[in-house]
Amino acid sequence: MIEMKVAGIAIDAVSRNPIVLLRDVADRRALPIWIGEAEAKAIVSALDPKPLARPMTHDLLTSILDNMGAALERIVIHSLKNSTFYALLTVKQGESKKEIDARPSDAIALALRAQCPIWVMEEVISEASIPVDQDADEAERRAFREFLSDISPEDFTRSGGTQK
Repeated sequence: MIEMKVAGIAIDAVSRNPIVLLRDVADRRALPIWIGEAEAKAIVSALDPKPLARPMTHDLLTSILDNMGAALERIVIHSLKNSTFYALLTVKQGESKKEIDARPSDAIALALRAQCPIWVMEEVISEASIPVDQDADEAERRAFREFLSDISPEDFTRSGGTQK
């Protein structure tokens, strides 16, 4: 799993739909997720909190968890099927943990309010992310190729002692 942070909300130039953009903590990969307008507003309000006269839905859910002595421990965006992302909330109450199915947009809105980590499975990153720092990616590939060119099978055998 790769930890991600919310980089912001953008609007798709073609469809005019909102996109939440997640970035890995190393700023190497970005994961765009198309979401609805209401979810975009919920995420924006968590990124730039301003006092509201009444709680919004995600604020209410956060208050319910708090009042029940439960906490959102993390969210995991675990799969992508037919262009739809799937997420799980991990809620902890005492010693008990429950995983609850959620839309990623709702999970992200809650995670921001609870200040808990956002994780994405590596398979999802491989399938749907876009590179952010291509120069760093290329430098890493060159370093790995150089590492591979400098090793030999003998580097993997034990030194000292008797081999049988």
